[in-house]
Amino acid sequence: MKADTVTALKAADKRTVGALRTLVAALKKERIDANKAPSEADELAVLGRERKRRLEAVELYERGGRADLADQERYEAALIAAYLPAELPDAELAALIEEAVAAAGAASPKEMGKVMARLMPKVAGRADGRRVSEAVRARLSG
Repeated sequence: MKADTVTALKAADKRTVGALRTLVAALKKERIDANKAPSEADELAVLGRERKRRLEAVELYERGGRADLADQERYEAALIAAYLPAELPDAELAALIEEAVAAAGAASPKEMGKVMARLMPKVAGRADGRRVSEAVRARLSG
């Protein structure tokens, strides 16, 4: 990411430089808050959280009639997505859910927490938590 920042600086791409500097600062803050070097999973979590913030901001800016700010947030979300692993396809997510349900011995939606605890470390950074929980809830409900 730092190399990309240098490249953007040399190209005088202020938009990209600003976005990358914000990401580097978020990662640095995570390192300071944790008081240790973050693992790759921690870094992916930070990037995922930052991307999610940008996407939420896009919605708010569009509702507020600020297309210019929504475009910037959309650009930053796409930039962050380039550093994240590819999203899990539905079929692969379904297979991981089945595996977690079997391992947890879950049979009802009341046991969703057990399944999520086993599943989330496997999908970290590759699937949105909301998407995963909806899929698990659907699987356990029917």
